[in-house]
Amino acid sequence: MSALAGLVLLGDLDLLLHEVEAAGSRQRLRKLGFVLDGLPRLTAARERLARGIERRWMVGYERARQRYGRGIAAVRERVCLGCFVTLPTSAARPAADAGTPEVMGALGLCASCGRILYWS
Repeated sequence: MSALAGLVLLGDLDLLLHEVEAAGSRQRLRKLGFVLDGLPRLTAARERLARGIERRWMVGYERARQRYGRGIAAVRERVCLGCFVTLPTSAARPAADAGTPEVMGALGLCASCGRILYWS
């Protein structure tokens, strides 16, 4: 699994865990008929996924997640979708041919908020 795919999955899993762990959300979800007994499995899956991601990306991800609640953000038209700041021209898509798989998996850091960025 690529670093990008792992980080996006980790971000989604962290949001799910946050939703399930919040007291008000738990009551709402139970009222809607959801069974919330899989929390230990979700936590174990998160740890397995985190172990498979390079340490340098995990450090940045965890730092941004603790500060903002979400550690990864997409970039569209040079705008970080985490903080909505227009990135400098030097932070443009890493290569001219945007359709190549290597570019789609390129990661960077937002100079404004510190989130891990990926070009979508």
